[in-house]
Amino acid sequence: MNTELLEALSVLEKEKNISKDTILDAIEQSLLQACKNHFGKADNVTVTINRETGDFHVMAAKTVAEEVEDSVEQISLADAKMIDPSYEPGDIVNVEIQSKSFGRIATQNAKNVILQKIREEERKVLYDEYFGKEREVVTGIVQRYMGKSVSVNLGKVDAILNEKEMIPGEHFAPTERIKVYVLEVRDTSKGPKVLVSRTHPELVKRLFESEVTEVHDGTVEIRAIAREAGSRTKIAVYSNDPDVDAVGACVGLNGSRVNSIVSELGGEKIDIINWDENPALLIENALSPAKVITVLADPDEKDALVIVPDYQLSLAIGKEGQNARLAARLTGYKIDIKSETQARESGDFEYYGLDEDEDEEVLDTEEDVEEDIDETEEAEAPAESTEE
Repeated sequence: MNTELLEALSVLEKEKNISKDTILDAIEQSLLQACKNHFGKADNVTVTINRETGDFHVMAAKTVAEEVEDSVEQISLADAKMIDPSYEPGDIVNVEIQSKSFGRIATQNAKNVILQKIREEERKVLYDEYFGKEREVVTGIVQRYMGKSVSVNLGKVDAILNEKEMIPGEHFAPTERIKVYVLEVRDTSKGPKVLVSRTHPELVKRLFESEVTEVHDGTVEIRAIAREAGSRTKIAVYSNDPDVDAVGACVGLNGSRVNSIVSELGGEKIDIINWDENPALLIENALSPAKVITVLADPDEKDALVIVPDYQLSLAIGKEGQNARLAARLTGYKIDIKSETQARESGDFEYYGLDEDEDEEVLDTEEDVEEDIDETEEAEAPAESTEE
């Protein structure tokens, strides 16, 4: 062991981020293993390595005996006195073992111990590095298709983008750079296995965090998100600064910020709405771009009745129900949408005390409606019970 080995360990430490001390510990263990393979046992053997110079010593603690029965653990009195004349039977003598005397098999086994330790440490370092990137967005380079899955190089490891985690209709060319969301990092015997996604809702959130300064620093919060990958996403944003427009910050000048995210997602439409603690107003915002006459929300049952103008019904529901479906996911409410005509025919206008003058009023909750009904009954008593 000498300066050349220490330099080699320094290079290994720099390139693979494996601690020099870890490799030196592995070398110590390999020498012990070599002793065990060569002598059959190594219980009395110790290995010390100078971390500064690289010098090492393999020492065997042997008991002085007049008659040697076990050459591995005992030393003759005559040999001991050649080391130090003061030794007597029963004393312990530390005898240095020359590693050059080890056989080929013992040496090969020692080498394997070192290489195995290096591989284990390399896997551990890579796992720790990418485990810290779970739930984050990283940029990768498309390598190749593996069946219907895609191999994406993330720098030091290749990640797997499964078919179900790909945006429908999306196709990549080799060497194409894409952004992916790290779903999970698994520690395996062959190294870390990284699973990534392009369809996860958090991908959109992370993209906004990287693109919009106000989202990154916490001035604007993304309170909720609902996504149908490749088609449409709705996000609800809230500003912690009254002087900052949450929606405007996310859209950017002439749509520059949101358009860069849309481009990254292959043209996926993104609706950005204002978050509101009032569930009725939140639902109204979530159904954008449709106009709403009335929202009757029940916070306890988590359902809501929404009445829209007749000409806005198809827009509120959306193609194949997408707009209503995303609004429901975004708000957490089960939403029943009716046109104004349907609401009148079903008696909802009469039941909730809505007349033509109130058509454009957005009611907060069913409690607000009940108060309105009570006021109407007091003003127009006696009135017929709506329950009949």
